[in-house]
Amino acid sequence: MSKVIVVGGGAAGMMAAISAAKQGHRVLLLEQNEKLGKKLYITGKGRCNVTNACEMDKLFENVVTNSKFLYSAFYGFDNQQMMAFLEAAGCRLKTERGERVFPVSDHASDVIAALQRLLQKEKVEVRLHTRVDSLYIEETNVSSPVWPEKEEQTLIKQISGVCLANGKKESADAVVLATGGISYPTTGATGDGYRMAQAFGHTVKDCMPALAPFEIEQEWCASLQGLSLKNISLKMFLGKKELYSGFGEMLFTHFGISGPLVLSASSFYAKAKNKDNITMELDLKPALSEEQLDKRLLRDFDDNHNRQFKNALNGLFPARLIPVMIMLSGIVPEKKVNDITKEERKAFVHMMKHLALHIKGVRGFTEAIITQGGINVKEVNPSTMESKLVRGLFFAGEMLDVDALTGGYNLQIAWSTGHLAGNSIT
Repeated sequence: MSKVIVVGGGAAGMMAAISAAKQGHRVLLLEQNEKLGKKLYITGKGRCNVTNACEMDKLFENVVTNSKFLYSAFYGFDNQQMMAFLEAAGCRLKTERGERVFPVSDHASDVIAALQRLLQKEKVEVRLHTRVDSLYIEETNVSSPVWPEKEEQTLIKQISGVCLANGKKESADAVVLATGGISYPTTGATGDGYRMAQAFGHTVKDCMPALAPFEIEQEWCASLQGLSLKNISLKMFLGKKELYSGFGEMLFTHFGISGPLVLSASSFYAKAKNKDNITMELDLKPALSEEQLDKRLLRDFDDNHNRQFKNALNGLFPARLIPVMIMLSGIVPEKKVNDITKEERKAFVHMMKHLALHIKGVRGFTEAIITQGGINVKEVNPSTMESKLVRGLFFAGEMLDVDALTGGYNLQIAWSTGHLAGNSIT
């Protein structure tokens, strides 16, 4: 029986601890917060979007960074297995629009309670309010696996345990680092795991906020604060190259825009190097071509031919959006619709299909759902999640340089990598 220490009691850490304990290891789970799963409590607006019930190819398509690295993790423990895992633990699930999976109760606490029951069942020792300060490593001579007859010796780094913030040491045969990224620092995301790994040779890819709202230059966005638009399209370009295209829902805020569609776009914005050359546009009527939309507008104008322009748009937009669209069109609000020129109408139609927004930037790590960047996956064995630099050191979850779009995909990365790490400890 080996002693395993898991550092971090989030989604990946709890899964790694449960999986390692099921293999017969003695497991100690260390969490610096006052409770486990602190970030899980706030995911999905407190409902916890545990995974996505899509087909496997779509699961990979929604991974933004290093999807190939996740091949073994996803196929070893996929979304269907995760759903069955939670159901068997007493957490009933439901699937909603976009194949997003939530607990039937709509309470994230039920997901955490199910995981805690499993930790207890597998006799995992959990210590809260326990911060790990560093790893301690031994350098060991081992025989060469290539030419054993020559009895050549190779110096390798071998995990020996962790040093706690209180100065004490905990020895271990294997350590799983699952400390998360640096988004939502109020949940205890400090970046400590990156620092610990770097001390023994690991490199950390630049960390950036992802799945975060956009700050927008146009002041009229703030006037629409709280207005949600559904079934619209958003496109983002780097010069003429399309960086992102998506369909769904967005929300206007006091600083710009947010919502599922916007959060997904932010992951591609974060990866772009030349952000000054990025443009964004909204298509408010993606189901119609410009020609079809022009005919629709003509019908609306015919039905309201004696009305002023400002009173003829109720069928096209939510009430709060109408004054903004009129202002952006440049058409005099009191102008009768039958006096509007063909050129004015065509320009208005084009604006509805290509409403330009200028990005100032994304909100910081305090509002970003995930961290993009992290431990360089080239230094991690994708078949086991074990470090290639330190024997017995494993990684799981958000601290790895892997991330995905919104919709339950990032939590599935946490479950799958945590499961693989825990199962790979021998």
